[in-house]
Amino acid sequence: MLTSRFVPHDFAIPETLETAEFRLRMLTVHDVVKDYDAVMSSVAHCQTVWGGEWPAGLTLTQNLIDVGWHQKEFQTRRSFAYTMVDLAETEVLGCVYILPSTKRGHDAEVYLWARQRELAGGLEDRLYAATRAWIATQWPFQAVAYPGRSLTLAAWQALPEEPQ
Repeated sequence: MLTSRFVPHDFAIPETLETAEFRLRMLTVHDVVKDYDAVMSSVAHCQTVWGGEWPAGLTLTQNLIDVGWHQKEFQTRRSFAYTMVDLAETEVLGCVYILPSTKRGHDAEVYLWARQRELAGGLEDRLYAATRAWIATQWPFQAVAYPGRSLTLAAWQALPEEPQ
């Protein structure tokens, strides 16, 4: 199986992060219906996370393709998409994406979101805090960016690219 140099070949990828209110685990095609519901109930919020039109117009079939791609990328250690589920795993509450960075001075970038209805209660803030601590203690990265959080999306996009 081909792997990238995003993480060392002998690094054991964390399977889960669990708190008193949610669990992060690998996003798989088995999550597609619940994931689609979470995404489509949070379209306006998701658009603020990445800046752009996605996921407007997303179909269940397109979401299946996206989720399958995320699952394969996870398996090949090229990027890591975690679904955030409630502890009973009855509902997807959001996602965390750990990606290799193309920006100079960063080895990873992390994006995350929670369902739009959970924002007022602070779930996304708690997800961000838990994810930052998890990345800092359980992952091998030296310089992690949280675009839209630790710096604005505009500032992130203006950073120079790493030479190829």
